[in-house]
Amino acid sequence: MNNNNTQQKWNTKYALKIAKKENIIMTENHWEIIYLIRKIYFKYNINPTNRILLKIIKKEIGNNKSNNLYLLSLFPHGIIKQANKIAGLPTSTICL
Repeated sequence: MNNNNTQQKWNTKYALKIAKKENIIMTENHWEIIYLIRKIYFKYNINPTNRILLKIIKKEIGNNKSNNLYLLSLFPHGIIKQANKIAGLPTSTICL
């Protein structure tokens, strides 16, 4: 399945299936990041780098969640890689 089909068919059931394959039990904190990444992607048509994501989290969610340790506790095998996969988005990033 290519990325366009994945994006079109994405829903929470799909995300839970992918998360299970990644050994992640989705919590409210996970969903908060997943929905934020999807918002960024569809608003700006980019996948944010880790640095950009942290800045946006700080602005939109709060300073206490805008650090790598917090994000790695949610997505231990790569913040951008795992979160994008669960969010149904391409895993490549853009450098700005």
